[in-house]
Amino acid sequence: MSRLQPYPFERLATLFAGTAPPRDRHEISLSIGEPRHTTPGFIAETLLEHLHGLSRYPLTRGSDELRAAIADWLTQRFSLPAGSLDPAHQVLPVNGTREALFAFAQCIIDRSEKPLVAMPNPFYQIYEGAALLAGAEPYFMDTTRATGYRPDLDAVPDHVWARCQLVYICTPGNPSGAVMPLAQLQQLIELAERHDFIIASDECYAEIYPEGTAPPPGLLQAAIASGRDDYRRCLVFHSLSKRSNAPGLRSGFVAGDRNLVEHFLRYRTYHGSAMPPATQAASVRAWQDEAHVAENRRLYDEKFSAVLDILVVHIDVHAPAAGFYLWPQTPVDDADFARGLWLQQHVKVLPGSYLSRSGANGNPGQRHVRMALVAPLEDCIEAAQRIKSYIQGL
Repeated sequence: MSRLQPYPFERLATLFAGTAPPRDRHEISLSIGEPRHTTPGFIAETLLEHLHGLSRYPLTRGSDELRAAIADWLTQRFSLPAGSLDPAHQVLPVNGTREALFAFAQCIIDRSEKPLVAMPNPFYQIYEGAALLAGAEPYFMDTTRATGYRPDLDAVPDHVWARCQLVYICTPGNPSGAVMPLAQLQQLIELAERHDFIIASDECYAEIYPEGTAPPPGLLQAAIASGRDDYRRCLVFHSLSKRSNAPGLRSGFVAGDRNLVEHFLRYRTYHGSAMPPATQAASVRAWQDEAHVAENRRLYDEKFSAVLDILVVHIDVHAPAAGFYLWPQTPVDDADFARGLWLQQHVKVLPGSYLSRSGANGNPGQRHVRMALVAPLEDCIEAAQRIKSYIQGL
């Protein structure tokens, strides 16, 4: 516990402590990746219709209907061979990917072997916390402009792979939105086979990508392309939080390697992490509907277009391959940029260095800020105008 670092938003609160932003401008927060588009009405309606399920204990492995809906969605979305994913043994509903990404490390890490867990840097801080509390050492793979904001697998020494028990990847990436191509995912699978480690692929942003572009590939898709229809060593994590604008539902799943799923199920049975029946019923409906997901993408496209039109000539920023973040380089120190923007314009962004760890080559998040375009369109446009004014005054 003593090795856990403050969460980025705790650090941001400290950065802003004692400050007084202008009162004549309402706060616009772009710091937290919390979807704010309206949750589809049919999700809430289904939830209410199934509240009678409160009278019984739910199964940890979830209902047959939910696991079948998830397997069908995965098969269609990632072009998996029909029947290659057994809903009964290769799919497990979870209470949001945050919980599952953390818990998974606890049940597979062998503490007696001086374990190492590799992860991208910058990263979702759950990966680091999961590694530390499982008794492992985190190993950070810097993702910078030079690497296309993706992990450089070739730069990882063999002695690191030799100790590695688990690799977390995030594709599309948080915070950059970078997508690992199919060939790189296949390379990682080959490394996992060679060095005997597990891959946990966080794919919760996979359904947010620009209209007219190819959907981001996934780890299970790469396994099939590599001739591994058993998905050995591969586990993917998906959620309805971003896809369906339902972060409060706390609904996601893990899927892949049969042995890993069964092992994780056993752990979760003891852990008491069963999804409530009404949540399961609402989740079935959500995984079976694509119309609301397409509309969600349209709304993000509209915001990216409007914001980039304002900012692109004033700051080093590019449209992401996927996800809902902008990851611009700042003309000054990222923490100073964030604090000044808050003080002068009442706009909240997250310093990139708060999402990263420093190493031999410095902090890869430095001189970047993360902007989550989750606010309503008019607020995103207003925030972009304020950011433009702030930059012009630097």
